[in-house]
Amino acid sequence: MIALLTGHLAFKAPSHVTLDVHGVGYEVLIPLSTYYSLPNQHESVTLSIHTHVREDAIQLFGFLTAAEKEAFLLLTSISGIGPKLGLSVLSTLSVQDLFSAIQSGDTDKLGTVSGIGKKSAARIALELKDKVAQLHPAGTSGGSGNGQPMSPLYEDALSALVNLGYRQPDVREALKRVEKSGALAQRLEQVIREALKDLAKG
Repeated sequence: MIALLTGHLAFKAPSHVTLDVHGVGYEVLIPLSTYYSLPNQHESVTLSIHTHVREDAIQLFGFLTAAEKEAFLLLTSISGIGPKLGLSVLSTLSVQDLFSAIQSGDTDKLGTVSGIGKKSAARIALELKDKVAQLHPAGTSGGSGNGQPMSPLYEDALSALVNLGYRQPDVREALKRVEKSGALAQRLEQVIREALKDLAKG
């Protein structure tokens, strides 16, 4: 199974990308949340991959963050929610909004997704509430401080900068500003470099 791909963006569209990995082009289906954070065409990018095997096809689904992939796998674990509907959910709701709606039982918000009716919305809320609560307990550090789920990249950058001697609150504020600039979609080294520039400003 393919779990991760790093390559150059040979093509990108709101629904899919073609990733050139050492001369081999992989078509990867993506949600809008990933599309909006992709680098420019022909630049390098790393996507977390879910390989979906059917009788008639092998499909690759790609995500920029671990939180997106986690949400996708949770959604598709429900009977009747296939991969394409999972992408539709992530293209309509942010991961944070999705998890909040599940935990609060907000079926109206879940029902705003095309293809999700009242029954499906109720089933998503019912079947995933406990799983989401275990993954992101209320009151824990499940986000980067701005309502978004804390990605492994954010956590790695935070840890590296604190180990360099910077105060954690200062680092969090710097990473917030880096995130607003879109740099959290880049490699860890670039994120740390941008955060260091921000911290150097005082």
